[in-house]
Amino acid sequence: MLKLGVPSKGRLMEKTFDWFGARGLTMVKDGGEREYSGTVDGFDGLQLVLLSAGEIPRELAAGRIHLGVTGSDLVRDKLAHWDDQVEELAEMGFGHADLVIAVPSFWVDVDTLDDLDAAASAFRRRHGFRLRIATKYHQLVREFLTWNGVADYQLVDSQGATEGTVRHETAEAIADITSTGETLRANHLKILSDGTIHGSQATLFRARNAEWTDEDRELLARLIRKID
Repeated sequence: MLKLGVPSKGRLMEKTFDWFGARGLTMVKDGGEREYSGTVDGFDGLQLVLLSAGEIPRELAAGRIHLGVTGSDLVRDKLAHWDDQVEELAEMGFGHADLVIAVPSFWVDVDTLDDLDAAASAFRRRHGFRLRIATKYHQLVREFLTWNGVADYQLVDSQGATEGTVRHETAEAIADITSTGETLRANHLKILSDGTIHGSQATLFRARNAEWTDEDRELLARLIRKID
C-alpha cells in the first residue's frame, strides 16, 4: 500500500484532486472539514493522507509517506540536501509562485543584488546593526544570498503578512512568495531585477527513505504509467 500525502484544504487540495482526476484517479475527502483522510477510486493500493502543505516535506523525509504533493519551494527550504531525501516525479503545472527578494520602492539606487549588498554595508555603518530581511524561507534565502555574495544582513522570521514588515519597521526588506506582485506593489515594494530565488509550483515527490517493498515499487511503476 502506497501512502500519498496531499494538501488538506484550499485551492492546492482542489487542484491536486483535479490533476489526479484528469488522469483517471478520483480522490474524495472523507467526512467533514476536520477529517484528514480520503479515498482514491481508479487505482488499487493507493492510500490518501491529507496533511498541511508544510508538513508534507517532513513526512516525506521521515519516510512516513511514500509520495507527497507540495510546493517545490517548501521541499527545498525545509529539507537540507533535499534531493538526497526526495525525488521529483512530476511537476503538476499549478500553484505557481516565485520566491523573491523585494525592497522599498523608494530605494531608487537599489535594483540588483550587488546594489543590495552595498546598501546593507552602508546601513550597518549608519545604524550599527545589520539590515533585516523578513522571511519564512530561511534556508533558501540564506543559500541564495550567500551564493550571490550579499553580506551584512540578518534574517528575521515572519510567519504572517511578510509584505507589511517594512511598513511596520520590523524589517528593511523581505523575501517572500508572490504570484502576481500586486501585494508587493500595494505595500510599496519592488522585486530586485535579479532577485528571483526559486520559481515554485506544486510537485509530486517520492520519498527515498520510505520502506519500499517490491510490491510498492511495482505499484509506483504502475502509478507513473497511469499519470504520465
